[in-house]
Amino acid sequence: MATVLLCIVAVWYVAAFWLNTPFQLDTYARGKVGDWSYAGLLADTMSQERPVLPAPHQVAVELYDTVIDKNVTSKRSLVYHAWITLSSTLLGFAIGTLLGIVLAVLIVHDRSLDAAAMPWIVTSQTIPILAIAPMIIVVLNAVGVTGLLPKAFISTYLSFFPVAVGMVKGLRTPEIIHLDLMRTYDASAWQTFWKLRWPASLPFLFTAMKIAVAIALVGAIVGELPTGAVAGLGARLLAGSYYGQTIQIWSALVMASVLAACLVGLVGLAHTLVLRRMGRTP
Repeated sequence: MATVLLCIVAVWYVAAFWLNTPFQLDTYARGKVGDWSYAGLLADTMSQERPVLPAPHQVAVELYDTVIDKNVTSKRSLVYHAWITLSSTLLGFAIGTLLGIVLAVLIVHDRSLDAAAMPWIVTSQTIPILAIAPMIIVVLNAVGVTGLLPKAFISTYLSFFPVAVGMVKGLRTPEIIHLDLMRTYDASAWQTFWKLRWPASLPFLFTAMKIAVAIALVGAIVGELPTGAVAGLGARLLAGSYYGQTIQIWSALVMASVLAACLVGLVGLAHTLVLRRMGRTP
């Protein structure tokens, strides 16, 4: 992982120099600076105020300034904006996970619902979220639903799908011989579900939840874009785009990726603890 990270940083620096050089050469020409060196050009391309592509150290400085130096209650703090986005992410993720589990249980136990619902569940994910997000926001605002819920519903829309599909696969994992054994014990459908299907589905559930929590964060950020939000990582991206603050944009993107990694890590930790509690190896 460290090697891959170093390679990414190296490629990032090369790309920053390549993309920022034209503007810097134009600046030299307009300032009639005829005597410049490649060392000076390299230093200048890595310290532009509004670069096309910020260098990694510029993003790191911005992150330090907005995460460490700023008070967490300040609207200039990335922690403050990350918390706003995290709130809608977690709410949407919770609703999406619950919805996905319920749909999966119904689909597994009802063949007609399987034939009727699964195609629509798959079709729902073919609609671009950038197209549907403004409609969700407008419709919910029209009926008086504002604040956290509209963004959470967009996260729900994205996150329920992997959970539903993963749980359907997991609930159907038990082999016929195991199901026949439960019938031999005269187990009810409820007992078969809790004693056999549910434990067998947990590895699939947590794997799906890792995907769902990451995509829920994307949904929350996308949900902030059409609303013109003044808080949240999406709002930081919008503000940076409006004023050409590319360093601000990239710092928000890095913060979002770190937040997603932490959320996926927490789901993975829960996965390990649950399987260990069941006496199984993750």
